[in-house]
Amino acid sequence: MTWMRWLGTVVAMLYGSLSQVVWSEAVDSRDCYLDGWRSALKCSRLTVGEGVTKVDLAVMVAPAVNEVGRAPLYLLAGGPGQAASDLAPLLNLFDRINRERAIVLVDRRGVGRSQPLDCGWKLDPPDDLEVFSAQLADCYLQQKDFANSLSSRQEVDDLERVRQYLGHTKIALWGVSWGSRTALLYQQWYPESLNSLVLDAVAPIEVKVFLAATAAEQALRKLERDCSGDPACARLGDWRADLDQLLQDWDNDTRRFPDPYTGVLTGEPVPRWILLNIIRGALYLPETAAQLPYAIKQAGSGNYRPLAAIEGVLRGNNMSLGLTFSVACAEELSRTSDEEVASDSADTFLGTAYVALFERGCRVWPVAERPYPQPESRSHPVLLISGEADPITPPVYADTHLDYLTDKQHLVVAGGGHSNSARGCIPELIERFLKAPETSLDPGCVEEIQRPPFMVDKFGPELGAQRGEAGGQMEIGGRGSDPG
Repeated sequence: MTWMRWLGTVVAMLYGSLSQVVWSEAVDSRDCYLDGWRSALKCSRLTVGEGVTKVDLAVMVAPAVNEVGRAPLYLLAGGPGQAASDLAPLLNLFDRINRERAIVLVDRRGVGRSQPLDCGWKLDPPDDLEVFSAQLADCYLQQKDFANSLSSRQEVDDLERVRQYLGHTKIALWGVSWGSRTALLYQQWYPESLNSLVLDAVAPIEVKVFLAATAAEQALRKLERDCSGDPACARLGDWRADLDQLLQDWDNDTRRFPDPYTGVLTGEPVPRWILLNIIRGALYLPETAAQLPYAIKQAGSGNYRPLAAIEGVLRGNNMSLGLTFSVACAEELSRTSDEEVASDSADTFLGTAYVALFERGCRVWPVAERPYPQPESRSHPVLLISGEADPITPPVYADTHLDYLTDKQHLVVAGGGHSNSARGCIPELIERFLKAPETSLDPGCVEEIQRPPFMVDKFGPELGAQRGEAGGQMEIGGRGSDPG
């Protein structure tokens, strides 16, 4: 059983025609390849920091197919703790963008190919929080100076060094989840280096996004409403009541899941906090959210196989947890009060099961507080993208916390989860925004993007003419990705 599947929160542009891309002669690059992208990238190393904080940053560039002088696009990963190199599959969706502008990925210090601070957890950290805390404390003591050096300010400063290193006059940024926070901070600190931004799953500077229980509850309630409006899903009955009962009766010592790949019961019981975060994690993707009503209904009857299958889909650890705690503890938990945690968790299925992990971890990861300055007004063109059912960065964040952005557009995907740049016509709209940021986008095609069909029995969704007559929902685009 792994809890990293849900920890990553699973991934910015324009006036490009006015800037020139000038490659610095100092760049010593070589061909390299990343999983998920078919073509060679130009890869190089840029040394930053000194002493124990010295790191050779991994810089990876997909050169423009036809160089016409458009500003390059930098992709910023989420987490915090995800590597930009993990976003390589997005290049397939942004291939039209890549025809006329380079796309740049930089693994920040402490992640990916830039000296990852992963505390030795290449696979899965322990589910026992006492054991986890002890191992995390050892990791901090072994690399205390490096852990204390990692911050969003450092990442933004390093991005500016990369821009200069590559000889880019101005750049555009695409950021997902925590990467959108990084992009907003870059906009604040280096406005003259920036053309425009695309922010997917927006995490505004002022918002305490680790207070996620209310957002998760709203996403679950949205799932309830959509299920009740779907004839096939509605026949499942009151699965939310089944979930409430399941959580009330859950026994940490006896409940076990079958392995999602073999069906064999695992040896270790599933703690209640893990179960809660599996439910929360499933809400990140419309594909897994569409399976939740049936999986919960089955779990209420003692069949955990469907829920275990969802857990298997979400399984995977691509986060550098040391970096995660260095940034989260210094920049998020340090400004979050007990009263705010209590208010956010009240009357929600999740309660404190998400934030409590960070509260516990920050006790043994004592980095200094790093407050943000008050945001100043900025006029760069900004495209905001939100999922209506996002369980951690709901659309209201983008609607109510970005008054200092004077030139912004907001696309909201109905039933969308966390990260929607890969869905339906969104990649095409991003390309249009890059080419003409002064023009308002027509969101008509976004309204056509719908949830995948609900799973209603062990064979999957109900298909066929009857479902079509009932207004069944089919996914417009391919399977979405959740990089952050």
